[in-house]
Amino acid sequence: MSNLELNTKVEPKRTKKRHVTLKQQKYIFIYSCLFVPVVFFLSIRLLPMLYTFNVGFHEWKILSPEQPFVGLSNYTSLFQDEVFLRALQNTGIYVLVGVIGQMILGLIVSLLLQRVNRFVGLFRVIYFIPYITSAVAISWIFKWILMNNGILNNILLNLGFEKQLFLQDPNQAIYLVIGTIIFQGLGFQIVIFLAGLENIPNMFYEAADIDGANGWQKLSKITLPLLNPTIVFSAVIATISFLQSFTQIENMTGGGPLNSTMTIVYYIYELAFQKFEMGYASAATVILFLIIFLITLFQMKVLTKRFDY
Repeated sequence: MSNLELNTKVEPKRTKKRHVTLKQQKYIFIYSCLFVPVVFFLSIRLLPMLYTFNVGFHEWKILSPEQPFVGLSNYTSLFQDEVFLRALQNTGIYVLVGVIGQMILGLIVSLLLQRVNRFVGLFRVIYFIPYITSAVAISWIFKWILMNNGILNNILLNLGFEKQLFLQDPNQAIYLVIGTIIFQGLGFQIVIFLAGLENIPNMFYEAADIDGANGWQKLSKITLPLLNPTIVFSAVIATISFLQSFTQIENMTGGGPLNSTMTIVYYIYELAFQKFEMGYASAATVILFLIIFLITLFQMKVLTKRFDY
């Protein structure tokens, strides 16, 4: 081969190797870790939710081989159903009374605990124990206390008062169940409020003392405004919790007496797993989802307030 041919021979192009930077490696690691939770959320949460929307448009009964499409019939039937309307009304009472009561008690106890100098950890544990205790166990303890021949009625009789029906009285039962739920969730509210209180700079209270502010002025002008993010979070979590109340109702009253403690969640359970009307129950589930979604948006919009230092 001549020198001319050697010189004119085309050399193959060398491909440049792309090196992955440290920043790109971090992003790859992060998205790899997020992949599994995202797949889990889509498969366990989102897809069943979309499937529920679909079932709500059918007359879907487990014992029936056919599931005909009925459109909005299930939804229109729900708003003509006296039990569902009573459950809707009761759910509003659960949320209104329960959330307000639990948050006020949680704030009061947390303010008192903040002033305690000794055994702070012990008091926090005592208040938090009911939250981590089985809801079934707590429900049965309260049911035992509130029985016709229970401890509370014996105390009332010894004090000269009349025996009360408690859980068998349609006017009393719902508030006793709400009280049980408040008792169990109070520890969570206390811990959240304590964390929020500890993040408030002490300089604001020192400045208020110099200006001669009293306790109420400190609470209304400093504590509550600076606790706003904590209050919003607690309100949203408590509202969702009360909207989804089930365990205490199932173990204390079973939705009775006369549907006085019935909630939407408990009615959905009865429709789906006792009457096997999955289409009707799915329609009620969609309505509950919309209620939770709208209330959460409303709370975050109305309760959230900006406070500049």
